[in-house]
Amino acid sequence: MSDYDISHASWIMSRACNNSACVQVAHLPGGMVALRDSKDSRKPAHIFDSEEWAAFVTGVKAGEFDLPEG
Repeated sequence: MSDYDISHASWIMSRACNNSACVQVAHLPGGMVALRDSKDSRKPAHIFDSEEWAAFVTGVKAGEFDLPEG
């Protein structure tokens, strides 16, 4: 899926982002979703299908990717 054409993607950045160190998301045809680093948009984006994206969002909301406290 790394060869998916994202050249015309419309990238979205969170309103909570207050600097250039954020991720950007683009909704692609066929339910695909692209995710990239806003600091270096030349790097390849990660491409998710709709099920992968739903699992990722669920994990984020559940705190699965939070940094450990301490």
